[in-house]
Amino acid sequence: MTSRPEPVSLAANGIHLTLGGNAVLRGVDLEVPAGSTAAVIGPSGSGKSTLLRTLNRLYEPDRGDILLDGKSVLRDDPDKLRQRIGMVFQQFNLFPHRSVVDNVALGPRKLKGLSADAARELAVGQLERVGLRHKADVRPATLSGGQQQRVAIARALAMSPQVMFFDEATSALDPELVKGILALIAELGADGMTMVVVTHEMGFARSTADSVVFMDHGQVIESGEPDKIFTAAETDRLQRFLSQVL
Repeated sequence: MTSRPEPVSLAANGIHLTLGGNAVLRGVDLEVPAGSTAAVIGPSGSGKSTLLRTLNRLYEPDRGDILLDGKSVLRDDPDKLRQRIGMVFQQFNLFPHRSVVDNVALGPRKLKGLSADAARELAVGQLERVGLRHKADVRPATLSGGQQQRVAIARALAMSPQVMFFDEATSALDPELVKGILALIAELGADGMTMVVVTHEMGFARSTADSVVFMDHGQVIESGEPDKIFTAAETDRLQRFLSQVL
């Protein structure tokens, strides 16, 4: 396995984004110190997933800046940026006609130019990291949803990202599979990965994140340490949200 990259800090300064005439992000600020985990919570439609997609430039912000390690990435090649930021979505997006190990090895081969043997060795190492080395040569369709999401995580990790984004990574899973994926994400955080986790799992946000960011209507309404957010909410909007989800 290749050595893990040093974690970097992530910051968003005054991010604005309009989609289809609607202001979806309205001046979002975010600070995630290197090696820390930020959990982003909020009602559906508050802009959480759009924020992640803007931070890795699947959407280009109208205004504002995005910084990794204190340096703006808005002039960088977006594809190069996405090699630095791993992203795991709700849907697994695995190639059904390829084996599990080939799904994980594809990025390092195509984007990093590794040989087939080196990419496979790297992929097997990442599958071991997520507990699925024994499934390397099967097709994704034979796996459970939780196992497929582990493969998607291994695929992102195989690119040696400096930051990981998780966009509701457990919402497509059966309840009994959720705990395993959250434990794996928590393990990555404990290993020192810089992470932004959009989640509706409040227990995870409270117990695992270093900071919690509450969004509504495309803005950050409150942010802070989990205890502050969950026990001393300052705004009516956050208090209302927590009363509905806790």
